[in-house]
Amino acid sequence: MPRATIRKPAIRTKVTREAAENDPELEALVREIIERVADKWTMLAVERLAEHGRLRFTRLGEFIGGVSQKMLTKTLRQMEADGLVSRTVFPVIPPRVEYELTALGKSLGTAFCGVWIWAEKHRETIMRARKAFHERTALS
Repeated sequence: MPRATIRKPAIRTKVTREAAENDPELEALVREIIERVADKWTMLAVERLAEHGRLRFTRLGEFIGGVSQKMLTKTLRQMEADGLVSRTVFPVIPPRVEYELTALGKSLGTAFCGVWIWAEKHRETIMRARKAFHERTALS
């Protein structure tokens, strides 16, 4: 792929841009992680586990709300594969499974906190922009 077609986000620092350009494996990992954690179910699972600690599968689903069992299973498996949650299976009948954030998952929760702070700070501006957009597009 020609270098001119590769777009780098403007928010990266010079150091991270250079690191990504010199390490395509890192570039691929960052893109993959952003894709996964930007998923609303992952964000909500991290938030609920951070808030409530270790939770059983069903209870986590109740706290998240609106997530199907299939989607929650898929989300938690991916989070486990990425090292964000630990899964503990208790040898009872029926099996009891609990999920808990790892240190890595907790650090991701800290990163999400920045998004919450940003959204709170810019809420009114975003709401005004959405309203103006809606009004412009409704007229056309």
